[in-house]
Amino acid sequence: MNSADDRRNVRAGHRNGGGTVTGFVHKGHSPHPSLDDSLEGEIRAFLTDEDQLHTYDDLTKVNPVTPTTVLKCLQARYRVKVFYTHAGCTLVALNPFQPIPDLYSLDVMKEYHCASQPQEFKPHIFIVAEEAYRNVQGQLEPVNQSLVVSGESGAGKTWTSRCLMKYYATVAASSSVLKSQDTVERIERRVLDSNPIMEAFGNACTLRNNNSSRFGKYIQLQLDRCQLLVGASVQTYLLEKTRVACQPANERNFHIFYQMMKGATDEQRKEWKMSHDQRFVWLPKAEKTIEEDCFHDTVEAMVHLGINAEKQRQIFKILAGILQLGNVNFSSSTDESQPCNLQEQSKDFLQRAAELLCVPAEELQLCLRVRTLKAGKQSVLKPCSQAECSMRRDCLAKVIYAQLFEWLVTFINNSICADKSTWCNFIGVLDVYGFECFQINNLEQLCINYANEKLQQHFVAHYLRAQQEEYVSEGLQWSFVKYQDNQSCLDLIEGSPVSVFSLLNEESRLNRASDAKTFKVRLEKELCDNVNISWDKFSKVPHFTVAHYAGKVNYQIQGMVEKNKDPVPPELISLLQKSENALLHQIFTDREAENMTSKGLSKVTVVSKFKNSLESLMKILHTTTPHYTRCIKPNPDCKPLTFKKEEVIMQLEACGIVETIHISAAGFPIRIPFKSFMERYGLIAKYSGSKSESHCVDLEALSDDMREVEKLVRVVLQHQGLDPSRCLDGEKHNSWVHCGRTKVFLTQSMLDLLEDQRKRILSQCAFSIQCCWLRYQRRRRQARRQSATLIQAVVRSWLVRRQVQRWNRAAAVIQNTWRKWRALLKSLAEAELDDAKDLVKEDVPVLNPVVRERGSVQLSTIQEPVTVRGWPMGLALASAPSITMSLTATGFQKMMSVMASLNLPSRSGEYKVETNQYTQGVASIRAQPKGSVKLHYQRSPLLYADRQPDLKSDVTGFNEILLEKTL
Repeated sequence: MNSADDRRNVRAGHRNGGGTVTGFVHKGHSPHPSLDDSLEGEIRAFLTDEDQLHTYDDLTKVNPVTPTTVLKCLQARYRVKVFYTHAGCTLVALNPFQPIPDLYSLDVMKEYHCASQPQEFKPHIFIVAEEAYRNVQGQLEPVNQSLVVSGESGAGKTWTSRCLMKYYATVAASSSVLKSQDTVERIERRVLDSNPIMEAFGNACTLRNNNSSRFGKYIQLQLDRCQLLVGASVQTYLLEKTRVACQPANERNFHIFYQMMKGATDEQRKEWKMSHDQRFVWLPKAEKTIEEDCFHDTVEAMVHLGINAEKQRQIFKILAGILQLGNVNFSSSTDESQPCNLQEQSKDFLQRAAELLCVPAEELQLCLRVRTLKAGKQSVLKPCSQAECSMRRDCLAKVIYAQLFEWLVTFINNSICADKSTWCNFIGVLDVYGFECFQINNLEQLCINYANEKLQQHFVAHYLRAQQEEYVSEGLQWSFVKYQDNQSCLDLIEGSPVSVFSLLNEESRLNRASDAKTFKVRLEKELCDNVNISWDKFSKVPHFTVAHYAGKVNYQIQGMVEKNKDPVPPELISLLQKSENALLHQIFTDREAENMTSKGLSKVTVVSKFKNSLESLMKILHTTTPHYTRCIKPNPDCKPLTFKKEEVIMQLEACGIVETIHISAAGFPIRIPFKSFMERYGLIAKYSGSKSESHCVDLEALSDDMREVEKLVRVVLQHQGLDPSRCLDGEKHNSWVHCGRTKVFLTQSMLDLLEDQRKRILSQCAFSIQCCWLRYQRRRRQARRQSATLIQAVVRSWLVRRQVQRWNRAAAVIQNTWRKWRALLKSLAEAELDDAKDLVKEDVPVLNPVVRERGSVQLSTIQEPVTVRGWPMGLALASAPSITMSLTATGFQKMMSVMASLNLPSRSGEYKVETNQYTQGVASIRAQPKGSVKLHYQRSPLLYADRQPDLKSDVTGFNEILLEKTL
């Protein structure tokens, strides 16, 4: 049965009843033709000016709100290439099926992120993302956010989720802290690189979508206290592993297999035993090339996430081994007691598969053809039939791929997940498989559609039902808007005590072979009272039909129980645990350890596991603030910019867009408790100069909290120049604000006024704080400057005093030393004067015969040689060559000093001796009897060793006296 026909049937017969609501059109026959006529007239009047329909960026502005008017607006906007439209609390996204330049560029991201009011911009997925991000920044309870992206298969959910992750990786990772910049960029890259890997291993090309997600995922983007991205975690739901071994007609296997076939190098093909001309049974439609067939991107993402070359090599060898398994076929044996025979061409494929999986080929062949039965403590080997051999081959491929996918998810989480202590809030992005209805639907489609039913119920319970019930409980005048509640369908699938899931699990746990007809009879008997299930009595194939919110779907019973059991022969697990492939060995060793530690969990069925995982997901969604994005598929053939009215109208009605618009237009999307409202906006009344008037409402009759809220709201309205009596009125549906019993109900316009006023007051307070702080800093700086000046003056005066004191002490020391020196010189001079008495007593030293022989000259006038003495501080001079000079000195240093001073050339002629008394520092000259001369120098005699007598000039001065005396 065609899915479109099914959905038309369900909408014709399964709409819930309800009271009449103004502005809502029932599809059934109305008892008041005049009202219908007037409504049709309004619709025609609204649709007259079709040139302006594309300007309605919010469908709540459409009047009247009917499926026809909503459809026309969406069609007009799609025609001018505008793909996003607000529908109250929901964003409607139409898939263009072609790239749109600059629609998701970095400049557009920054534009929406930096805007003071993003709602004023044209609708975009970035508005939803920014609203969730600002809710986290504003710490409005509940702080954690969830972005629920829903829609049919091919509507664009995966692309939308990808854009959301890119937005947060760009906005929440823009840190100005240099020390964390490298870490932020690494986290951003790893979070984004998790997408290509998961899409390559979890997405496939189907009839309805080239990149259909064959698993569900909920990605938590973890933020720290500064709202910066520090990590992420991924939760996956129900991978469609049957696609590995069984692909529906005209559909493909998972992307990763085709990427390997088209992107591998010759060296890799040789390693994977995959020649260019080889064809694989499990790779149908291999000639088709799509955008996702990019092997290089997947390998690059693996490298960025930390999967090294050896791990990549092991992964791709496992995948190549799975492909080789698909070409293994069996032929039935003539003897039932003997195992089935391998077809001749399959022996080579089995050998390749064994080598790629690193297991013995004989054991692999044995496990596929023979099963082990346990009878007590004994094991019995029983040959398998041809169908059982094929089933065991498929089971082996599916369990390997499923465990490999689970290992990848765990590795990604370990790579990108942050420590719990480093993050405090998160933004979740939910991307699940869309509603599916094929020619043959089995357990996979039942679980997928069940997940969509749960998400639709979450939307119904959170918005369509809960909000209206809250309006009534809070005292608002409200007329209920009728909507389609799918709770009865959920009760049929998962209800207690009897439901499809409970009966399926009960049948799966029975230790016997299942029979499709018997199970169908039991379903008819147990669930006959539920209107959402039906049977075609004339069909030869056992099946049942479920009326989902999006249409009727026929589910084939054959094979459903076996899929629910999901049995894996233990001998296959034992074989894989012996694999020499390190990754394959690790995966199945860990799996066996988990099964041993978890008692009884090995018998958990597929639907029970999936139901439990969905329930945990719903708990997370209920504790967060949800943001809904409805992706609409404009045409079933995925043609670019093609709009099919029938396809779109069914999706609008199925997901309750029209009802959402009604409630959003008439209701209050923002609801804040009194306490939280006053904590956030109480400062407006405190710092505002306006005084509210209370003559319109009897404030004394209200509670304290409500009275404070009423005053605050009136202050805001009066400050904006608005009439509080018109905007603050619980009996008017177009009022901006309503005070309930415990909460304040606001429209978006009123919330914008409150936020603007709050920002203005916070800016004024911040300005006042800045002024006070600057004044305080100036005063503090001035006081510090004065203190520094005083300290500097004191220090300078102390330094001057200390310097003067040091100078005085130094002068006193110099004076004392000079006086002592003068006294010492005077005493030495007096002690050096010779008199006759001293000379008599003085013992003349005997001249050395050697000195006498070499340097003595006998004078004619004097019998004894003239003796010239040298003292430590003086030198002796002799001026005539006829004088016999004798030198007496003790110590080598004294001798050298005197000899250097007496550098007189032995020449004939006259000598001129200058004592340098005034120019060279001669301190004193003392003449002694018998021709001895003593000179006292202030400096070392070595400084004057180069002084030589001038032969041309006469001897003058004191030396002349000495010469005359000696002669």
